[in-house]
Amino acid sequence: MRENKGKKIYLRDFSDEFSFSKKIHKKNISFNRIAFIFFFFLFISSIFSVKIFYYGSISKNKLSQKKYSQKNDIRSDIIDADGNILAKTVFTKNVGINPKLENDKKKLFIKLKLLFPELDIENFNKKFDKKNFFYIKKKLSPEQYYQVRMLGEKSVITEQKISRIYPHENLFSHVLGQIDDNNNGISGIEKSLDEDLKKSNKKLELTLDTNIQFLVRNELINFEKIFKSKGSAAVLMNINSGEILSLVSLPDYNINRREDITDTKFINRITKGVYELGSIFKTFTLAGALNEGIINTETNFKNLPKSIYCAGRKISEYDMDIPSTLTAEQILIRSGNIGSVRIAQKLGIEKTKNFLDSLNLLTPIEFDLGEIGKPLLLKWGKCKLATVSFGHGISTTPLQVATAYAIISNGGYKIKPTLLKKEKNLKTKKILNEGVSININSILRKVVSTKEGTANLANVEGYDVGGKTGTAQKIENGIYTKKKINTFVSIFPIHKPKYVLLVLLDEPKTNSDYVYNYRDGSGIRYKGTPFNTAGWTTVEVTGKIIEKIGPILATKYYDFY
Repeated sequence: MRENKGKKIYLRDFSDEFSFSKKIHKKNISFNRIAFIFFFFLFISSIFSVKIFYYGSISKNKLSQKKYSQKNDIRSDIIDADGNILAKTVFTKNVGINPKLENDKKKLFIKLKLLFPELDIENFNKKFDKKNFFYIKKKLSPEQYYQVRMLGEKSVITEQKISRIYPHENLFSHVLGQIDDNNNGISGIEKSLDEDLKKSNKKLELTLDTNIQFLVRNELINFEKIFKSKGSAAVLMNINSGEILSLVSLPDYNINRREDITDTKFINRITKGVYELGSIFKTFTLAGALNEGIINTETNFKNLPKSIYCAGRKISEYDMDIPSTLTAEQILIRSGNIGSVRIAQKLGIEKTKNFLDSLNLLTPIEFDLGEIGKPLLLKWGKCKLATVSFGHGISTTPLQVATAYAIISNGGYKIKPTLLKKEKNLKTKKILNEGVSININSILRKVVSTKEGTANLANVEGYDVGGKTGTAQKIENGIYTKKKINTFVSIFPIHKPKYVLLVLLDEPKTNSDYVYNYRDGSGIRYKGTPFNTAGWTTVEVTGKIIEKIGPILATKYYDFY
């Protein structure tokens, strides 16, 4: 404090308040703290950015893998000759149960039973108690999916999955086949063309005609009820191209259900079934002899006995009223056993064997399906030659017989039966001499059109049908039984052959109430099946089928006539 002219002046020390060194120090501390926080968050952000990028890359890879996987899962559509969908890949919703997430099994079952009345409690409990996930229902409808979601049960798991659907269910079961849950074909076209269906985005077009397939199947079902047969089958083929318009085998199954089909009754009888088919082989015997020039259609066979013996075994005529003297043509028309033996004896073992082999009857045939039967090996000899001449003691598949008839009727050109639509699939190598097909076709027409023939019931007016019947006993445990395989192979229109239709009935029975109506315009009616032969069973079925499909073939395939 200082005094100035009587005034007191006080001086205050502000050194503490104006200490610049302290101010600068505090500012440095604040700046360092902010820098530390900034770099700390920058470091954390960098870590998160790296992780986000990393996980983003993984997700992207997984997504691309998922897309790739789904792309492979989407099999090509399969369509018929008219572009109708036969098989298609779609997204469906399934529902299953995870037992580990459920505490009240009884309550859960009651809820599910209300939604799915077909749910079986015993099966449900069995699967539930294993504590592993299991499906309750696949391919849910939108309404069912909504109802399941509304249950609010955490143990109820829904999923979206790629599935294969077959709009026609049973209609093409033996042709299309099935796939398993891993998208692999396990039968039919789905199996034989598995890789192609997975790789190609192009629709697979088949030669089949859905309308004709439906009509053929419907008639087979109707006559299974009439003749009480164990099973039946039919195949319709273009004899010039080998294209198959219809292939039906009964019993069939709904391929949408993906059931494990192990019962042999569900085999494809056309391609897989190996049978003795009886008198339809007489056509091959005569054709072989005509082709070699050993006989002609008017060659006489005199004093034919009603029975002969070979190695102690009796061979008899099925019709004891058959004349003892017949021409080669009449032997086939009247289906003579002994006459066929005599023709084969003129032809000989080697030429008979070679001719049957040229028709692809003795070894497995090449086809678009994997389910192919293997003809039984033959031990050739004089007696085997005799029995083979009339279709006894030789087994093959109906597909092979239909193909052989196509070759004999189309001028003798070899064809390959196919289910796949191709730009060109015409007859190629000629194995018959000129005139053989014309002669055989003329005789096959008489089998149907004349009184002496065995197939009068197939004489559908306006369709010029020819063909040959075959009645054969079935073998069980190496012994011939009274059970029969009845077959009829027809060619039409015979003046300009285009189609072969083979119909087979497995163990048919007679029907005393069925009324037969002859189709030749005569108006003749007959009640009751007099004999359990092809002439009274498969011929009748064939006549009904041709009546139904004939108009479609004549209008849709304009070169019918």
